[in-house]
Amino acid sequence: MTETFTVPEDVAGGRADAGLAALLGISRSAAALLCTEGNVLQNGVVLGKSEKFKVGASIQVTIPERRNFLEVVVEPVEGLNILLDDDEFVVVDKPVGVAAHPSPGWVGPTVVGGLAAAGFRISTSGAQERVGIVHRLDVGTSGAMVVAKTEHAYTVLKQAFRERTVEKVYHAVVQGLPDPLAGTIDAPIGRHPGFDWRFAVIEDGRPSITHYEVLEAFGKASLVEVHLETGRTHQIRVHFSALRHPCAGDLTYGADPTLAAELGLTRQWLHAHKLGFTHPTSGELVSVTSPYPQDLNYALDHLRGEH
Repeated sequence: MTETFTVPEDVAGGRADAGLAALLGISRSAAALLCTEGNVLQNGVVLGKSEKFKVGASIQVTIPERRNFLEVVVEPVEGLNILLDDDEFVVVDKPVGVAAHPSPGWVGPTVVGGLAAAGFRISTSGAQERVGIVHRLDVGTSGAMVVAKTEHAYTVLKQAFRERTVEKVYHAVVQGLPDPLAGTIDAPIGRHPGFDWRFAVIEDGRPSITHYEVLEAFGKASLVEVHLETGRTHQIRVHFSALRHPCAGDLTYGADPTLAAELGLTRQWLHAHKLGFTHPTSGELVSVTSPYPQDLNYALDHLRGEH
């Protein structure tokens, strides 16, 4: 679809992305993307997002058809194993490289799509693209993740995560040796002021609490068990990076690329090892453990062999 208009006086002299957003009724980021893609012409010349609109100029905008990134794509997901299948919920073993649900900009496989392909009926609660999802794991983090099948389970489990009654146990290999060997990291986390895609310990961030204990020490790195009291995005990665003991392989948060290569890691060594929660109907304790995947086992075996 192509739209053509003449620049009015009220937007002339302003940035193209801002003016385009106002004239087309779209977000500024969407307008900026149109400019970046070369879809905006001013008097026949491609207009950059930061360039200025000229009064009376002829603007031609080509609006391409885009995939709906929030649409659930039903497709089998390799390695998406079932750890526990219950009438109320299913606990999956999420592989690395798989998102919990669709989101803008993500075109890879999802847990929601994989379960649908496997014939699972999950709860319709929540936004359309993340039905049944009561908590998430990062794309680069593997391990145990519970998905609600029924409306009742969705409500109860969502509340349990909100009230922090769910036992969330992670295992991580972090660089060096944390001191003390067991402790609590209580530091607020918010978006990094300089990088939109990263998070950091900042003064006005959200309260974030991580408990840890060193299980094995290898000199250059340590295997730690982590219990999360809160569930902020990238919490474990941010907290250990702030301690100057980033997760091995986590180049985003300051890990040593040489050690990552030595251990064969292309992502952070971080695994959702165990989930414990109250069954939404029976009230009994449910506890599910996820084994380490192959890439994390390889890195750990290398550290143990050297040690």
